[in-house]
Parts: sequence; C-alpha cells; structure tokens
Amino acid sequence: MAHKPRSEMIAETRAKLVAAAREAFGTVGYADASMDDFTAEAGLTRGALYHHFGSKKGLLEAVITQIDAEMNERLRVVTESADNLWQGFVDENIAYIEMALEPEIQRIMLRDGPAVLGDPAQWDNACACVQSLTGSLARLKAKGVVADIDVEAAARMVSGASLYAAQWIANSSDPEATSKKAVKTFKTMLEGLRAR
Repeated sequence: MAHKPRSEMIAETRAKLVAAAREAFGTVGYADASMDDFTAEAGLTRGALYHHFGSKKGLLEAVITQIDAEMNERLRVVTESADNLWQGFVDENIAYIEMALEPEIQRIMLRDGPAVLGDPAQWDNACACVQSLTGSLARLKAKGVVADIDVEAAARMVSGASLYAAQWIANSSDPEATSKKAVKTFKTMLEGLRAR
C-alpha cells in the first residue's frame, strides 16, 4: 500500500483538528473547550495542534475562517437568487444579520470570536466583506439605483451596522425578537441609500 503524500497528510491533520475544534467551540464554547479532549477526539496530540496552528487561539482563527467561507457562499447564493441587483444587495445583508440566529454562528463568530480575537472589523475577512459591499454599491450607483455617495464609506457603514446588529442578536436574551427589530430597522436604513 502506497503512503499518502506529505501534503495530503498535513491537510487531513489540519481538517481533523478544525472539525474537532469547531464541534467543541460550537457546543461548549471556546473557554470551556479542552484542547486535550478535542485533539483526542480527532485522534491527534496537543503537539499536532501547536505544530499546525500555534495555539488554541490559532485554531479558533482557522475555525472562524472556515465558517466565514461557508457564510460567504450562502450569501452569494442569496444574492444571485434575487430578482434584481438592489434586491440581491438587501437580501444578502439581511441574510447575514439573520445568520446570527444560528447557534454555532452566535457562539463562535459573534461571541467567542470577538472576545478572543478582538474587534471583528479588524479581522482579515472584514476587508473582503467591505470590498464586496463596495463593489455591489459601485454597481448599484452606476445603474442609478443608489444615490451619488462615496461607495466605500457607505460599504463600511453598512458592514458596521450589519455586524453590530448580528452581535446584538447573538447576545440578546431574546434573539428572535431582537432579529425582527434589527431587520426592520436595517431595511429602513438601506432604503436611505436609494436614489430619489
């Protein structure tokens, strides 16, 4: 039987650690997730975690990167399913806010992530989000759908408002009710961008 290439073994080890950590972080939270428990569950050692991620914090960053990529793919589908460019923009932003109702996203992305890694607006993926929103707003502006605004400034404000709304929902004692209030107000705010 041939041995697997080293790169394949590395990828498998990383994937096992991320999957085990994601399960632990999503169920008991970052603080209560035992490195020994989730490395044993993955059939690996704590040394493998340190080798591939440097620390538990580095592993959290990898889990967040994975979840963020999945969220972005879901949002892309939402945008592409809309009847028009404006509706796609609105639907994408609302879908992001509503993802805060999902327990794994609440705990990992919106509570533990900021507590451990700091302000999400400073995370690497935040730049990609702002760039995506800027591109969407530039296309909407070119078609005369939104007002003559600075699209980067608007993208940063929309991104900040949607992130804050999602964190508000995730930390609320009644996420469902908070989500309804946030979505209604956010839609009203977005309407302010439209060309009159």
